[in-house]
Amino acid sequence: MSRLILLGNPETKRAVYLKKGAEKAGAEVEVLDWREFPHNFEEIYFQEEEIFLKIDPPLWNSCCLEELDRLVLKYEGNLDYLAASVRSKGITFLNHPQGIKELLDKRGCKRRLKKAGIPVTEELETESTSAILQRECEYPLTEQLLDTMERQKIFQVFIKPNHGSGAAGVMAFRYEPRKGQTALYTCAAEQTTTGSLVNTKRLRRFTDRRKVCSIVEGLLKTDCIVERWYAKAENKGFSYDLRAVVQDGKIDFMLARLSAGPITNLQLNNHPLRAEELGLSSAVKNQVEQVCRQAAACWPSLRSVGVDILLERRSLRPRVIEMNGQGDLIYQDIYGENKIYCRQAEMMKRWQQGEKQQTGRGGSTD
Repeated sequence: MSRLILLGNPETKRAVYLKKGAEKAGAEVEVLDWREFPHNFEEIYFQEEEIFLKIDPPLWNSCCLEELDRLVLKYEGNLDYLAASVRSKGITFLNHPQGIKELLDKRGCKRRLKKAGIPVTEELETESTSAILQRECEYPLTEQLLDTMERQKIFQVFIKPNHGSGAAGVMAFRYEPRKGQTALYTCAAEQTTTGSLVNTKRLRRFTDRRKVCSIVEGLLKTDCIVERWYAKAENKGFSYDLRAVVQDGKIDFMLARLSAGPITNLQLNNHPLRAEELGLSSAVKNQVEQVCRQAAACWPSLRSVGVDILLERRSLRPRVIEMNGQGDLIYQDIYGENKIYCRQAEMMKRWQQGEKQQTGRGGSTD
């Protein structure tokens, strides 16, 4: 006896449209609620049944960026628990929890890609925040960042929570050293009472240097990364990047995310566009597809990954911005062919019918 199980949130579109895909494939997927984990998982774990498990991200209610690291740490503990379960019982994962955990770490993911020779958006060479705080340096982190930008002659950067998603805390920061002027684009805002940073899900622009430095300082005190801000390719006056979903080495869906500002996440009411409508040349499309497949191949234990790709404005050279081991929810797909989740349901159905997959019984680790 074998069972197909989704560990996730029953009321979300992720769960609803995976079940629709499973219904089309003639398979039945059970949903385990993250809110009842690990008790609900243990109930099925000790039964004499083979399990194919897909892991969706948990829902987090907090909008406070300072809590992000704590929430991620708890989630990583749950992923470790699931990974350890494989050692004592055969469980096949759509995406192995160890691989999901590794992609939660933007810094580690990017360095692994770079080591493999895959072009990425480059980090600034900065001293780690933890090292600075440990030696109790009184020089503000923002001023240290400005010094680094001047020294490296890079005057536009993105600052991101290392474990963030959905534009939470992302900052696009410009600095004009000759005039001492700054500009900041972000969804983060300071709470009036506590000064803590919260995610507002609305993009704002700040130019007052004191305000800008205060907000940036708040993020720099968390675990974050600083990257070069590249000029993106444009389409009809909008800059854009690409989100591709790669499953079993094949690109099942690719979407352009167009924005009038520097942050393109669709949660900010930016404009989605089918990638084929961009009019890219065959050569550029081939380069993008090759980079996506190469990036996905760096994590063989992940059968479904989201890859965010930037095309440089003039050369259209592709660079990986970041990857997501749970980046399969795209509204333009689920409200269309639902191709991504139908493919996942087909993978699960084939496993249930006894077809061996590359990850093998129990899934592989990297």
